[in-house]
Amino acid sequence: MARLVNSGPAQGTRTRAVIAIALGGVFLDAYDLTSLAYGVKDIARQFALTPAQVGLVSAAITFGAILGALFGGYLTDRIGRYRVFMADMLFFVVAAIIAGLAPNAWVLGGARFLMGFGVGLDLPVAMAFLAEFSRVAGRGNKAASVAAWCPAWYAATSTCYLLILGLYAILPAHHTDWLWRLTLAFGAVPAIVIILVRRRYISESPVWAANQGDLDEAARILKRSWGIDAVVERPADQTAAQAQAAIAPRATWRNYGVLFNATYRRRTILAATIGAASSFGYNAIIFGLPVIIASFLKQGPLTTIVASLLLNLLFAFVGGLIGVRTAPTVGAWKMTVLGHTLQVIALVGLALIGHPSSGVFVALAILLLGAYLFGQGFGPGSHSMTYASLSYPTSLRGIGVGFNQTLVRSSSTVSLFLFPVLAAALGTKVFWVIAIAPLTSLLVLLAIRWEPSGYDIDSEDYGDAAAERHARARANADECPACMRS
Repeated sequence: MARLVNSGPAQGTRTRAVIAIALGGVFLDAYDLTSLAYGVKDIARQFALTPAQVGLVSAAITFGAILGALFGGYLTDRIGRYRVFMADMLFFVVAAIIAGLAPNAWVLGGARFLMGFGVGLDLPVAMAFLAEFSRVAGRGNKAASVAAWCPAWYAATSTCYLLILGLYAILPAHHTDWLWRLTLAFGAVPAIVIILVRRRYISESPVWAANQGDLDEAARILKRSWGIDAVVERPADQTAAQAQAAIAPRATWRNYGVLFNATYRRRTILAATIGAASSFGYNAIIFGLPVIIASFLKQGPLTTIVASLLLNLLFAFVGGLIGVRTAPTVGAWKMTVLGHTLQVIALVGLALIGHPSSGVFVALAILLLGAYLFGQGFGPGSHSMTYASLSYPTSLRGIGVGFNQTLVRSSSTVSLFLFPVLAAALGTKVFWVIAIAPLTSLLVLLAIRWEPSGYDIDSEDYGDAAAERHARARANADECPACMRS
């Protein structure tokens, strides 16, 4: 099945629709994670919160995402991509409405936790769809499709700031405290749209269906999505159910241990380091961007909103597009190394500038913020998911992404909690702390030179690579998920 997808025709209308819907889920994830950024100061004032309490409310969504990713990765491999994808949007609708109407910080934090659980469920399945509905080589290959999550993410953050700008323009001055409520509640709108649209176009991943032994369903998906007329051949006396029961590997919680066997250990360490470092630094910068511009650079509300929007569009979003275009040619490793290098330079520059003393230094500081986001866009922003998704074959992809996202969201939680506290205590010296994250990832990349772009990772579930893995697994059932059946 993987070979048919890789050698079949380019993406058709239905496969493009599946990828677009998966990216729509990523868009919503990013919107919900970003939507609280501008209103955090109003929330702190309205609910009389201390910096530590602000950090807890800010980090509530990532606490939820940690659990959501842990369970979402397992369920994506266990019950299928389609079922998880059809269920997770309900979390966004309910949580967005509750958050917008929250009477106190406790309800707001609870709603954001529920929203985070939906984010955690969605990302493993979205990455699986992007990888498994794309070819392994050529333009728009698996690496490029997965990297497209990055510009989708930045489009969402830019949309969030556009919405804030529009609401800021139309709301009466004495009702600006409604701004954060309306921004949070609006998250229910795209979730409802995705729910309505995806029922028509979304289908199960053909590679996952085949991996479960459901070859008839896999053949139907090939016909519907690629126009490939595949014929299922089996012994005359064997039913489809018997064939499925005979060969279907079942995901178990022990598969998390497989991520650290001899085949995947180095990839898991590299993907986890890139993801955690990228998330720690990015969340500190993007969530703290309004605070940085308003406090460190001493700018007013309108300038803060416009500057945040332009930085996202001109640097992060454009960088993400470059990451997609260069994934099939330059590769993920080189672009991630270059992106982290630029980020370290930008953060050191911001730390040295401190509080800008003149207009020239204000402009330079904003340019350095843009450079950080640009490096994030084409480097670790695009390819943290490339490493998380394409370091593992179909049988492990959901759990691989889920484990990665559990660590990433843990890093986000630490970042979102610590940034308000550290920024209040250290001022602009906080940039020295943030710079540790990309520097650490850069060193690990130089030590582990794994390139996932253009590599047929799904061949590790079949052929010679799988045969070798299955042979090793006979001695130890934990070595291979396909051999853990009793």
